[in-house]
Amino acid sequence: MTEILATLCAGTFFGAAVYINLAQHPATMETGGAFASKFFPPMYSKASALQIALAIFGTVLGVISWLLSDNAYWLIGAVFLVSVIPITLLFIKQINDQLLHPTRQLEPEEVIALLKQWNPRHWIRSGVSFIAFVCYLLAIAG
Repeated sequence: MTEILATLCAGTFFGAAVYINLAQHPATMETGGAFASKFFPPMYSKASALQIALAIFGTVLGVISWLLSDNAYWLIGAVFLVSVIPITLLFIKQINDQLLHPTRQLEPEEVIALLKQWNPRHWIRSGVSFIAFVCYLLAIAG
């Protein structure tokens, strides 16, 4: 059961991350900076809570699965999955902080410029979570 839940967490994280990159972000960009500045804060609070929980639980369950099975794919996947947290802190947080600043009102053009920087960085998280998910799938298959 631990292995299934770990894989579910990694797969859900990956699916959500890719959805944001491929569908939500482009749609938000099409609506313009005024809409994006209003949409980003509530979307971010909901998405970040979900993705933090998935990353932490998926990592812990992956490590437990590794300890129980001694299959290195679980550990490798767990390392990749937990790495989305420092990736976010190092590469994305500075943009999020500007988009979420409570007292600073960004102009629509500034919001669009920040979101143009944000999406490629978010792709890094999507790619890393894909690797974690594949490792977990390989562990289950092996």
